Amino acid sequence: MDNTRLKAYAELIVKKGLNPDPGQEVIILAALDQPEFVRLVAEECYRAGAAKVTVDWQDMPLNKLAQLYQTEEKLGSIEDWEIEKLKWRVEKLPAFLWLDSDDPDGMDGIDQGKRARAQMARFPKIKPYRDAMENRFQWCIAGVPGKEWACKVFPGISAEEAVEKLWEAILTTARAEGDPIANWEEHNRVIHERCSALNDYKFIALEYQSSNGTDFRVGLMEQGIFAGGAEKDLSGRIFNPNIPSEEIFTSPKRGEAEGVLVSTKPLSWQGSLIENFSIRFEKGKAVEVKAEKGQEALERMIAMDEGAAYLGECALIGWDSPINRTGILFYSTLYDENASCHVALGRGFENCVADYDKYSQEQLRAMGVNDSMIHVDFMIGCRDLNITGITADGRKIPVFRFGEWCF
Repeated sequence: MDNTRLKAYAELIVKKGLNPDPGQEVIILAALDQPEFVRLVAEECYRAGAAKVTVDWQDMPLNKLAQLYQTEEKLGSIEDWEIEKLKWRVEKLPAFLWLDSDDPDGMDGIDQGKRARAQMARFPKIKPYRDAMENRFQWCIAGVPGKEWACKVFPGISAEEAVEKLWEAILTTARAEGDPIANWEEHNRVIHERCSALNDYKFIALEYQSSNGTDFRVGLMEQGIFAGGAEKDLSGRIFNPNIPSEEIFTSPKRGEAEGVLVSTKPLSWQGSLIENFSIRFEKGKAVEVKAEKGQEALERMIAMDEGAAYLGECALIGWDSPINRTGILFYSTLYDENASCHVALGRGFENCVADYDKYSQEQLRAMGVNDSMIHVDFMIGCRDLNITGITADGRKIPVFRFGEWCF
């Protein structure tokens, strides 16, 4: 891939995605797939004024070995030095960048039950620190090609060709051609205008129907708002948490969801694929799941904790999104979730409540923001998906018809 294009992408990620403050520290989480690009991003962080850039290198094969050979007790334990690292993060609030290149099948063959139980054992010890950092720092997830991922997306060609094709797809969907910074300024303007239009309706519910079997109604919080694109943390710093991003989203009201949602794309969760699945909800909770592949993983997902079976997000994306137009199945939630409409099981977003900074976390939970150790997006958008907004006075406002925005 041409180095000039990669530098422009790195600049986009840092300036519009992460936007570090002068003197702020930055932590980059990255696999071993693209070290040259990691160095480009690190340099851009320093150019933007970062005081220190630390790369936390990840390796899925090593993580798989840990899952295979460590005891469940060891996997579920937290070392003292890990707690000290979490305390440091709460105090310093570094900006976090995750460069995602995960192999969609990278954790096949491990004992997923053992892994889930270990995660459940660790989470209560991590949660207080995660809550203390909520909405107080900038973060961004962006994609870079890994060889295994690229070969999954583009089978039948050499690894080198597959990586190059995946780079092309990543740069295209990230709006990184031409003037990437200007592209994102315009993109954010359009998203924020549409959010404003949705918020003016003050919907109390959304209804979903499509011919594949989706027939679903979800309640919305009275104080809830739709958001998307660039966000602000509690210090007023602007950042884009996902590159790419096409979604406008809200957190629904916990306990108010009825009906069936049918997936339209495979879901890669914790290194395993779940395919052709549906979820039925009663009183807000997922009470039945069916999957042609990955049934056990899906059942495990909604049992991760008490909030895992409830929804944390409803996201709206037109069928004609740039990602969907590529015709590529990415096997990556970062990309596939932005191809068309999706929802998420698990943790909701506190900043999807108007003036959320004026409320405690307990008050936000009472309003209906779901809490969970997971947040797992799955895709429900299709060509004939219709979404209708319901207002407090009973009006039914078309939001989507045949997979596209009505306004």
